[in-house]
Amino acid sequence: MRRVWTVGVLLAGLLLGACTDPASGPEGPPPSPDVPRASATTEHGRPAATAGSTPSAPAKAPSVLYLGDSLAMESQRVLGQELRRDLRARYTSAPYSGTTLCDYLEGTGARSLVPDRDKAAALVRSLHPDVVVLQFWGNAWGYTWCMDGITYAGSRSKYFERYAADAERLTEQIATAGAGKRPRIVWVAQGPDPITPDRIRRVNALYAKQATASGDLVADAGRTVSPAGARQTWVQYLPCTAYEHEHPGYCTQPDRDRTALHLDTDILHFCLAPTTSTPRPCPVRSPGILRIAREVTRVIGERVGGP
Repeated sequence: MRRVWTVGVLLAGLLLGACTDPASGPEGPPPSPDVPRASATTEHGRPAATAGSTPSAPAKAPSVLYLGDSLAMESQRVLGQELRRDLRARYTSAPYSGTTLCDYLEGTGARSLVPDRDKAAALVRSLHPDVVVLQFWGNAWGYTWCMDGITYAGSRSKYFERYAADAERLTEQIATAGAGKRPRIVWVAQGPDPITPDRIRRVNALYAKQATASGDLVADAGRTVSPAGARQTWVQYLPCTAYEHEHPGYCTQPDRDRTALHLDTDILHFCLAPTTSTPRPCPVRSPGILRIAREVTRVIGERVGGP
């Protein structure tokens, strides 16, 4: 019975949003009030100044657009901080909780959880990013209208066929919208899923296949939240990294040399604050989110470029 209740809480959290209550102490400052917002869930920011930098001949900093579901919703602020600090990136995020790939496709109209102004292609046309980061768990039930009722439980073959087709179509729309400046897509490979472990493994494989076919990239952020040598094994705790030991609040159980990735009541999200009905970036320091953000930042810096 407890397992059923836990899964129910998890699914409700994924549909409704990520961590909230910014007043409780968000991890880092909110964006400046003079920075425009494209929508209620879009966060823009400017690259942070670097001490001792020479403004006369700056290295080119990448422009990054971050799209995704509640996992992106909870991670958006931290990823922005990492990208700005390490790559001096220009950064925009527009995640929507409960979504899947088809929600970001143009042509879905009212059957989408993402408004037209924040479709992937629309944002590429207006922002001209160098990189589009896509992070999706792959919502697999009927809540996502644009999936036309196709669910993992209902028909696994149809689910994967549709998911692969949507990945290809989304890639094409992003590429076309970029016109002469086609952005590089970075697919974020997800961490282990204790509910449908084979599904998430195959979803990650679809990302890798699509990236290879279109000349794009995969950031295996899921590896950073998996045990060493056990990429497909879900765990709630992992040994603290050197970085987590050195930065207060990230090694949550230093006496046991381990840190928490998930709450007891949420086996999917990485925010160590409870989910609520109002989607917001995670308001507390959460090692899983930081690990994921650092890996995405590393891949962009090494494979796409930065200062």
